[in-house]
Amino acid sequence: MEEAAAAATGVDLSRKFVSETELDENRKKRQEEWEKVRKPEDPEEAPEEKYDPRTLFERLQEQKDKKQEEFEEQFKFRNMVRGLDEDESSFLDEVSRQQSLVEKQRRDEEKQELLEYRNILYHMLAM
Repeated sequence: MEEAAAAATGVDLSRKFVSETELDENRKKRQEEWEKVRKPEDPEEAPEEKYDPRTLFERLQEQKDKKQEEFEEQFKFRNMVRGLDEDESSFLDEVSRQQSLVEKQRRDEEKQELLEYRNILYHMLAM
């Protein structure tokens, strides 16, 4: 039964070990690939693949955690900004209203001074 399932999937479940010749072939392929991309300052021999004893789940979980941290870092500033509360909003409205009043008062004074100046000029020219 197991053999039929293995044949259907194309995986040989009876082989659980890698032979020395397969390891040598893999090293040769890796060395050939290394020669294609090696720079003069790089070592002659291709670096060995580092063995990671962690399970696939642990490695994937680490990648997921890193991506989550990067995502949170992008939006860190956005999370730091908070809205105005009612007192702050009221204060800013009051400041804005007072600035508008001061500006209106300044415009009215300028208008009044222009009228007085024109009146003086008119009376001087009329004489």
